[in-house]
Amino acid sequence: MTARASSPGSVRDFALPDLGEGLTEAEIVGWRVAVGDEVAVDEPVVEVETAKASVEVPCPFGGRVVALHGGPGEVIAVGAPLISIDTSASAPGADAGFGEPGVVVPGARGSAETGGGGNGATAGTPGSGAVLVGYGTGEGAPRRSGGRRRAPSADGTRTTASASPSPPPGAGRRTAVVSPLVRRMAREHGIDAASLRGSGEGGLVLRRDVLAAIEGRERPSAAAGVPSTASDVAAPGVAAVAPRAVPSQAGTGEEERIPLRGVRATMAERLTRSRREIPEATVWVDADATGLLELRAQLNAADPQRPVSVLALLAKFCLLGLRRYPALNGRVDTERSELVRFGRVHLGFAAQTPRGLMVPVVGEADRMTTRELAAEMSAATSAARAGSLPPSRLTGGTFTVNNYGVFGVDGSAAIINHPEVAIVGMGRIVKRPWVVGEDVVARPVTELTLAFDHRVCDGEEAGGFLRFVADCVERPGLLLGDL
Repeated sequence: MTARASSPGSVRDFALPDLGEGLTEAEIVGWRVAVGDEVAVDEPVVEVETAKASVEVPCPFGGRVVALHGGPGEVIAVGAPLISIDTSASAPGADAGFGEPGVVVPGARGSAETGGGGNGATAGTPGSGAVLVGYGTGEGAPRRSGGRRRAPSADGTRTTASASPSPPPGAGRRTAVVSPLVRRMAREHGIDAASLRGSGEGGLVLRRDVLAAIEGRERPSAAAGVPSTASDVAAPGVAAVAPRAVPSQAGTGEEERIPLRGVRATMAERLTRSRREIPEATVWVDADATGLLELRAQLNAADPQRPVSVLALLAKFCLLGLRRYPALNGRVDTERSELVRFGRVHLGFAAQTPRGLMVPVVGEADRMTTRELAAEMSAATSAARAGSLPPSRLTGGTFTVNNYGVFGVDGSAAIINHPEVAIVGMGRIVKRPWVVGEDVVARPVTELTLAFDHRVCDGEEAGGFLRFVADCVERPGLLLGDL
């Protein structure tokens, strides 16, 4: 193959696109091309393997390969350079880099849902972190004519030029398809991605849009000359179906969107990470709360100025239990493959606030008396609800307790507060039939649950801890043996 000199600015990097499903990286299985090879627009250049599947990734521009960024077995992050192409070496008459319509090359990883740029801008706009490579129709697109195209200007930038005085409907609409998986799915089912109206940000065509077309849910409007919600022309290979009513959502008051920011965003990320990373298990037990309520009544009667809550007593029982079962007061260091056990207990407790669920932390709670612990928890709850709790009081917890009984429910499979390894919850206290000796009597009963990370302990240790806490609820006098 005869080498050709690259013109200034003609070498373009194609970054690993967002492959969907929240994936952030992929492993190179094998290259389909080598340095010096000529590639065509949309030609598969590499096979990569993700946590979901293996997929061939097509390159959105044509030309000569000048560099491969990584070898088989190497892991490439989404948004990192994958291959470099000299677009000046493309075949004569080809609009290099502007062949397949609707290809978006991410400059940085965006959301798992849209694959857009990481700065939140609309895909294809300046500063979006993505480069729009084609339009729905364009002069440079194979098998298409008319419409608009981006032509190179003297300084190497792309400008928009009109190629036809009367472009067809939708000719100027960008058909953004960021994921090779989505594009391949559309091709395999005979669907033209340019005929779909993307539901993602900036009209981004997502997998659900292709699936909807496959299932025949998206079709042209029955009204002549009026674009449908999906396409002006039915997708090839998709049977037409009767129109169905789609309720309007914009401006009707039927839909409310609340930004997931601040505390809510932090909690959402933490809980999502917990579900994703922690192999949790849950054990539960019913307990007669007669002794617990009697102890609380006696403490509050003795010193009404320093009241003790049910949650504070539960927390104290758990603190004593952690002395016997220290594995539950720790975390898993995945980077070093170690189980970490803490010498002090920084107690977190769930508190519902106008800003959402928050978990204030009481530092070194194991060194406090029951009344001191109750006072700290009460003060932290008030500050959290008032919005005056500093961020430092919402981090660093090593164990969490939760009284979901205040919402009138009996039980809950709680989510562990990452990176902790356990959380104890208490349901509502309600009278139920309970066997006392040989008699069945009405007793105030509560359900206690323990969700724990199965990596740090097995069921025997977790069950022993919860049984100790339940025994303290039923017979608080047992506390004296551990004080």
